[in-house]
Amino acid sequence: MSYFEIIAVFLSILYLLLAIKQNAFGFIAAFFSTLIYSILFFDATLFMSSLLNAYYLIMAIYGYYSWKRGFKIENSKELKVSTLTLKSHIKLIIFLSILSFIVGYFMQNYTNASFAYLDSFVTIFSLSTTYLLTKKVLENWIYWVFIDSFAIYLYYQKEFYLTAVLFFIYTIMAIFAYFSWKKENLS
Repeated sequence: MSYFEIIAVFLSILYLLLAIKQNAFGFIAAFFSTLIYSILFFDATLFMSSLLNAYYLIMAIYGYYSWKRGFKIENSKELKVSTLTLKSHIKLIIFLSILSFIVGYFMQNYTNASFAYLDSFVTIFSLSTTYLLTKKVLENWIYWVFIDSFAIYLYYQKEFYLTAVLFFIYTIMAIFAYFSWKKENLS
């Protein structure tokens, strides 16, 4: 555990608390936490997780502007919570699973990546789910419960103990966030 990991964990929790409250300023905390994690994970040969955090840097900027300006929402300044159909979720899960396997295979056979398949699964699903979050799709929180559960094991195995605890907290917070957003969506 390093001071940088501690700072990244603090900023990550701040981000999620603000995201639950649908406060766009959480994306600023996300930007800095992901910058730190990009470097930490690269040094630990979790290349897909490092790449994921580089993507999070971009999505933090996109998410901030999307939530504040309501991209593609007519006559509205902020996005509202929405849902996807079951059919859309099934297609998404199948596609992401296949893509995770392909990327995992490549990482396992052509790099020195640690936990190549698990790291790829966490990364590929997180990429998509982050986009769902920036669009305020309610079910993003269900995806996070599963993704974060796998990430706990991954980061624990790589001795990012504080980060594993962070993802346990994320899992609990994702459950809370789902019900919080669902309540708003129903009203």
